Amino acid sequence: MAKIFQVTARAGMTRVVEPVARGLLRAGVSPNAVTVAGTVGVLVGALGFGARGQLVAGALIVTFFALTDMLDGTMARMSGGSTRFGAFLDSSMDRVSDSAVFGAVAYWLATEGNHSGVAAALICLAAGGLVSYVKARAEGLGMSGNVGVAERTERLLIVGVGGLLTGLGVGPALEISLWLLAAVSIFTVGQRVAHVYRQAQQAGPE
Repeated sequence: MAKIFQVTARAGMTRVVEPVARGLLRAGVSPNAVTVAGTVGVLVGALGFGARGQLVAGALIVTFFALTDMLDGTMARMSGGSTRFGAFLDSSMDRVSDSAVFGAVAYWLATEGNHSGVAAALICLAAGGLVSYVKARAEGLGMSGNVGVAERTERLLIVGVGGLLTGLGVGPALEISLWLLAAVSIFTVGQRVAHVYRQAQQAGPE
């Protein structure tokens, strides 16, 4: 179901993103520049607003700039395909953005004395890194690891909705969303490990 939702949502976003991508390319803006700009925007939203408890502004800014993850990919495709450095830069900046988001959330929750929420945020940070690492390591070994219910888009959406609701006065929403995200992230790691294990078993010993 998550995959169906993601595909449908991306199809709808593509109709919005493609004209913007064409315009930026005509203006001479590179996909790598958009990648870096998007990361800077996420840092501003997370550290400049979210970490200070301005959750509504932080969530909206992070969500807006997180959409550049789709924009730079669309631009790369339109300009002839992603370069090896572009792919490397995109993945690296994603890790910077994710660390800023969950680090900011953990910091703010710590200032509020919410130790349970801090623990959940740190688990999300570690598990989110593992979700990405397992996929990258599998691909480095010639296998695929692109499975699971909580890919990056879903993870940012869950924490963003939680932050937005808490900022609007629904007190426990952020903590609840973090524990939900922690659970599905760990489950996704397990899904990917099992997927890689099955591929390795089918391939047999080297």
